[in-house]
Amino acid sequence: MVQMKNIHLLLVGVLFVFTMNACTLTSEAGEQELAKIPQTPKKVELKNNAAGHYRLFVDGEEFFIEGAGLEFGDVAALAAHGANSFRTWRTENGEKSGKEVLDEAYRNGLMVFMGIEVGRERHGFNYDDSLQVNKQKDEIREQIMQLKDHPALLGWGIGNELNLHYTNKKVWNAVNDIAVMIHEVDGNHPATTMLAGIGKPEVEYITANCPDLDFLSIQMYGDIINLQQRIAEAGYDGPYMITEWGATGHWEVNSTEWNAPIEQFSTEKAAGIKERYEKAIAIDTTRCIGSFVFLWGQKQERTPTWYGLFTENNEQTEPIDVMHYFWNDKQWPANRAPQIADVLLEGKRAAQNIHVNADKELTISYKSTDADGDPLNIRFEVMKEATDLKDGGDKEDRPTPIDGLFVSEVSGKVVFKSPTESGAYRAFVYVLDGNNHAATANIPFYVD
Repeated sequence: MVQMKNIHLLLVGVLFVFTMNACTLTSEAGEQELAKIPQTPKKVELKNNAAGHYRLFVDGEEFFIEGAGLEFGDVAALAAHGANSFRTWRTENGEKSGKEVLDEAYRNGLMVFMGIEVGRERHGFNYDDSLQVNKQKDEIREQIMQLKDHPALLGWGIGNELNLHYTNKKVWNAVNDIAVMIHEVDGNHPATTMLAGIGKPEVEYITANCPDLDFLSIQMYGDIINLQQRIAEAGYDGPYMITEWGATGHWEVNSTEWNAPIEQFSTEKAAGIKERYEKAIAIDTTRCIGSFVFLWGQKQERTPTWYGLFTENNEQTEPIDVMHYFWNDKQWPANRAPQIADVLLEGKRAAQNIHVNADKELTISYKSTDADGDPLNIRFEVMKEATDLKDGGDKEDRPTPIDGLFVSEVSGKVVFKSPTESGAYRAFVYVLDGNNHAATANIPFYVD
């Protein structure tokens, strides 16, 4: 018995040593992988190119931004589709550190315009409180010092839509003080601030009081088709970047009589994004230094499909095909997302304010096609209309799908039962091609 016990202990010891050695090797391999990333910053400058147009230059090479807004999205997929960069909204997103984000970007050949979280008046930040303002700047300085020498860093975005629902223009003085600090400690990267739209009051104040911002950044959605007009009306004549644009905003569309905004189908979004890029962004070759389409990922904002270019299951939608087209010299991807059109509930469109009875069989009809001839399947769900409604992209809670309503689907028709409880709902149809692509559509209705 003693001899068997000794053999057992010997085997446990060997296993322990082997495991520790394996862990050490894994750790060393990880450290070696990270060590391959040089801690030498790129020199990023805003200047005119040979044609006299504003451009960013990275270590002397012209760099026109072709990217997306990305916080928790698929970095490798972004690179595979031909983008050269992405922007963030903060240095710490709650899942990855700023350094981890930059490391992943570097390994995928991408640059990052790093966002800096700045207090918003609408969230209670008081720009008359000098102690609060100075404390914020000190905290931001620490963030800059940690990341400024990373080779994937493209620049700094100071705050996001600080002009949304605000009254105190001292916020811009604080922004300029942060820009001054950035340029003092980091002589390699430009600094900007992201505006919700662009208006004359902000342009006049920022021009007079924020000389240390290198350029302005603008965020617009459906109204971006009027971008050049809006810039002219604001009186801005300097370089600019488009840091958010994409689907038509939920505040820009028609709503039902019970105030449910009517979302475009993914195919409608793709057509709109293509037109907006061509007619509003690409048309200005003189002062526009590039853009970040929104959103490379998925989020709940009024619906789970409104702004994300991916579904919750990480399927790619048709707007990604459009961005691939622009990022790859007008070449479409090898396999494209399905298209969807003519989505009707009981023969009616969403704008017709569809009322139904409780616990009744209903039919959604739609037309779907696939450019590659892939066989198509669907996913279907019904949920209550969202009630956790926020502004400026703040986090919203997603309604829970209602189980047991689906009845059948055949030849472009979905039969389902209406909920038994009265109120506002949406029915969602996802058309899937089996190659990780999806078309999305939803239609609001009211159960009486």
